[in-house]
Amino acid sequence: MDKKKFDEEFEKLWNENPASHSEDEKEASWEQFHEATFAKKKRKSRPWRYIAAASVLLFILIGTGIYFNGNALSENNIVAETIIENTSSTIKFVVLPDSSKVELSPNSKISYGANFALNRKIEIDGEAYFKVKKDKQHPFQVFCDETTTTVLGTSFIVKESENEEITVELFEGSVQMNVKGQDQKWILKPGDKFTYGNQKASLTEFNRFIDFDNQKLSVVSQYIEENYGYKVILPNENLNQKITIRINKKEDLKTIVQLISEMYNLNFEINEDLKQITFQ
Repeated sequence: MDKKKFDEEFEKLWNENPASHSEDEKEASWEQFHEATFAKKKRKSRPWRYIAAASVLLFILIGTGIYFNGNALSENNIVAETIIENTSSTIKFVVLPDSSKVELSPNSKISYGANFALNRKIEIDGEAYFKVKKDKQHPFQVFCDETTTTVLGTSFIVKESENEEITVELFEGSVQMNVKGQDQKWILKPGDKFTYGNQKASLTEFNRFIDFDNQKLSVVSQYIEENYGYKVILPNENLNQKITIRINKKEDLKTIVQLISEMYNLNFEINEDLKQITFQ
């Protein structure tokens, strides 16, 4: 093909609007152009032709939405294979395929794709507390609107409010926050709170502990009932005993129970069916 004919074919393909054609039509158009341009009978190679061809292919990818915002692929483009939704009025406890744990708040849902243990990407709509299993080879990513939370092993809360404001509260470990379209990264340490709304990001502190200063043990029991959903039964002689203790607001229930047991030399039994803890 002479240069004039090549330029005409190239300009014709370049001016096409990829969004107006089906994938089959675009593939056929490319094949037609390729056969006409790089016919087998032409053995003489001209490197600039391959550069031009690459430009056309890039344009086609832009038209189909595969390439945008300077990234090869959309990071949060998850093909959801599993969707878990909490339509109840209480927290829903979920164990993910990689053994990470999620406390899914009411009116919230999470979704993730196949082979989650190897590709730990999850989307959230609403609010959830994550306790992530450590796996340095497979970072854990949570996508919420335009924010991405990347972790290796930690515990944190991700929440999207009704006005689409995103907040991330870190209780343990370390996380990295990214916002779509921005190069800046935020590294959170325990006690940090990341907020993103109206295209603005901020980093503040929050109190991740609750303190009981010389409080009755029955007050701690009430806290357990209200926050973990387990009824606590204490011996009468221990009800008014005083306790001074600091508890991580997202501490494992069993850790708290064991601590109380050791402090007061008590045995305990947890009945999962009745959601009841009995000290004796």
